[in-house]
Amino acid sequence: MKNKNDFALTLTLSHLMGGGTAMGVFGIANDPVANPAARYFRKTASDSPSSIRWERAGVRAASFMLLLIASLILSPTAFAKDVVKKTTKPRIEVCFVLDTTGSMGGLIEGAKQKIWSIANDIATAKPAPDIRFGLVAYRDRGDEYVVKTFDLTNDLDAVYSQLHSFQAAGGGDTPESVDEALDEAVRNVSWSTNRSVLKLIFLVGDAPPHMDYANAPKYPEVCQAAMKKDLIINTVQCGSISETTPVWQEIAKLAEGTYAAIPQTGNMTVIATPMDAKLAELNREVGTTLIAYGSASTRSAVFAKQAASEAAPVAASADRLAYNAKSGVAVQGEGELLDSLAAGKVKLDTLKKDELPPDLQKLNNDQLKAEIAKKQAARTATQAEIQKLSKERDNYIAQEKKRLATGGKADSFDQKIADAIHAQAAKKGIQYAAE
Repeated sequence: MKNKNDFALTLTLSHLMGGGTAMGVFGIANDPVANPAARYFRKTASDSPSSIRWERAGVRAASFMLLLIASLILSPTAFAKDVVKKTTKPRIEVCFVLDTTGSMGGLIEGAKQKIWSIANDIATAKPAPDIRFGLVAYRDRGDEYVVKTFDLTNDLDAVYSQLHSFQAAGGGDTPESVDEALDEAVRNVSWSTNRSVLKLIFLVGDAPPHMDYANAPKYPEVCQAAMKKDLIINTVQCGSISETTPVWQEIAKLAEGTYAAIPQTGNMTVIATPMDAKLAELNREVGTTLIAYGSASTRSAVFAKQAASEAAPVAASADRLAYNAKSGVAVQGEGELLDSLAAGKVKLDTLKKDELPPDLQKLNNDQLKAEIAKKQAARTATQAEIQKLSKERDNYIAQEKKRLATGGKADSFDQKIADAIHAQAAKKGIQYAAE
């Protein structure tokens, strides 16, 4: 026995089994009625000494198994110290299939400002999810491109940068290459194969698909392929082209999604708050604590992301800060040393000198650790302020959204996205607070 609890457990078992002592357990183990396994080890008059030894070994094995099973039943905490229950964060994967022809300029510009806000809303789920975004831009044959894909990633800074590269152009005739874009999103985006993951496509556009293109995919078959992958396709119609409405509604129905109609520009309202100016200042302070590491291109990308955030409109910059605070990082993606050290992705002792910024390469180990500690202390203080102000800002925006909804201005692109995600997340056990 390992300890008194184990000994007491054995005595308890023996009393429960009617033996009065621990031998009661062994008696049952040798009883062919109470323990069928004992039938194979019973001693008979003709048994040889060697068979008797086999019998005893069998009884001891059977007895041990009974004790083990009973221990698990009567003392569920007996092994708790040796077993760690692993919990996996839920994951939400979202791919926007976005019409980038000339008529979609207003919505694209609005989406650039609201992508961080959309991500912030998704991040408020309970339990807090891992989030991956992807983009598929589409136009039509004869334009600069038919489809352009940016695969799913948890680096929202990179998604923001890619979205900023999209410009509305091309088109001209009404139908567009919708089917090719949907097919690209369903078949070539790196969706998780885990069916516990919430996987969503949002088809956003104003024109119906070309159904006359030979050797091109057609949306009914694409929707069937989506269902096999556990993908939900939601459709958001921008504007009021009558030919688009029944197709968008059918696509949503075939892929168990929702259909929403919004004004051509997306009707997105950027809500300015009294906290935005201070958050912009804190964002710049975060920038002074960054330590980029890795290859030269990786280090350059870290500072490019920070520069883009400082150049962004103040509301978008504040949304990014709030999202990063929820994520526990200063910069999305790889290459920021303090983030990587906190996440256990890298150990300082294993870093090569040439992976550090030039100004840190000349420091010895003690000086380097002191510099990192100094930067971390400054960031911790700054992030505490950011979290406090972000909560105040979230409350302010929530109240303003209620006011806008009362005034009939709730049919915006970002609100329709949020409504769909909130409803569909429940299917995967992901919950959002009631509005």
